[in-house]
Amino acid sequence: MPREEEWSENITRVKLSVPTPAGALVEFSRLEVRVEVVAGRPSSAVMAIEQDVFRIGSNAANDLVLDDPTVSRFHCRIRRDGTGWKIGDSGSRNGTRLGTINILEAHLDSETVVTLGESRLRIRSIASSRQSVDHPSTFGSIVGSSLRMRQLFTLLERVAASELDVLITGESGTGKELIAAELVQRSARSEGPVVVVDCGAISPSLIESELFGHVRGAFTGADRDREGALEAANGGTVLLDEIGELPLALQPKLLRALEAREVRRVGETKATRLDIRVLAATHRDLEREVNRGRFREDLYFRLAKIVLRVPPLRERVDDIPALVRRFLSLANRLDETNEGGLFGASTLQELQSHDWPGNIRELRNHVERSIVLGDAALVPRQGESATETDAPELGLPFRHAKEAAVARFERAYLAPLLERAAGNVSKAAREAQMDRMYLHQLAQRYGLPTTRKR
Repeated sequence: MPREEEWSENITRVKLSVPTPAGALVEFSRLEVRVEVVAGRPSSAVMAIEQDVFRIGSNAANDLVLDDPTVSRFHCRIRRDGTGWKIGDSGSRNGTRLGTINILEAHLDSETVVTLGESRLRIRSIASSRQSVDHPSTFGSIVGSSLRMRQLFTLLERVAASELDVLITGESGTGKELIAAELVQRSARSEGPVVVVDCGAISPSLIESELFGHVRGAFTGADRDREGALEAANGGTVLLDEIGELPLALQPKLLRALEAREVRRVGETKATRLDIRVLAATHRDLEREVNRGRFREDLYFRLAKIVLRVPPLRERVDDIPALVRRFLSLANRLDETNEGGLFGASTLQELQSHDWPGNIRELRNHVERSIVLGDAALVPRQGESATETDAPELGLPFRHAKEAAVARFERAYLAPLLERAAGNVSKAAREAQMDRMYLHQLAQRYGLPTTRKR
């Protein structure tokens, strides 16, 4: 495999180096990836990838379907990121291999051969003709002048006007809730009820009643009739937040309710007709969860009529100056963007070099904290207590605060570990007594340097 410095020569990068005025026409070189099946069925397939995510597997819903019993339903995906193209395994049974090495995720060279079960693919990266995206750099309350966000905004315009159910995916803190809110406000159901169900914050013993409702006497403590979230959203929209946390035992009942558009309260035989639009959001990789048997395949397809993938902040760092200005404007502190303010040019450049594991939520917390403390530094000053800087974000829900704290810990632990091991993942994994592939995955997530064998 090529060395790290060779990879940059083989990948065409798309990057907007300066903020783009609202409504400007953004031109970019369209980067395509062509996939050829060189062993396996269909053996003659050659496909050009023009979307941001390209799925490969044995299920008919994939972009490239392989008739190979050794290939998982959702085996792997090729996706565009800020540095080119990556291929990532989706929790397949037999793994995705580069040569003899099973990989979780890897950058693609200009030509790469990968093995999936008994099938082998040749993947080539090419730069095609220049294209353009003409969309304002905002979508309601969502800010983004980068190419990725303008493409997302163009898609959102079309999705908002439809009645199709939507699955919104992305890491925690990327703004999935904001996207759901904008879809509701721009839809024909904007005047109807909006009901949000956080599937990860409700006790498993109560979530059935929360979703479907119950009648008096249905179970101990049910002292009155209660309508569920689906029924309460009649005529409007229901947002199933963190749908990936829904217990497996309840998924068939939710599927039936969504398919038939009717619901029965717990303890009741009479069904109530539903007129709802369903938005679902999750930070989990549901295709991986399907492969692992943790999420029903039929429910996934019922929810994923349209999938909106929200990029993490590290893949859209050109948006950081505009996001900082938005947060300062909300705090009536726009004067802090000049050279003498907290967020001058050098500070913004430093923010753009940070990986932001907590994404936009972490950036907003940093801006608000900087206003209060009068210091926008990202790292502790000499002699400052680390416990003060790493204190939990008490203004966040427990789950989000925990995820942000875990991300900070993982990066703080792994960075010096890999530095001591000179980037050798195997050596670092032995020292940390952890799985080598998992350590490699975390290193890629946080952009930590590792050595690659030639």
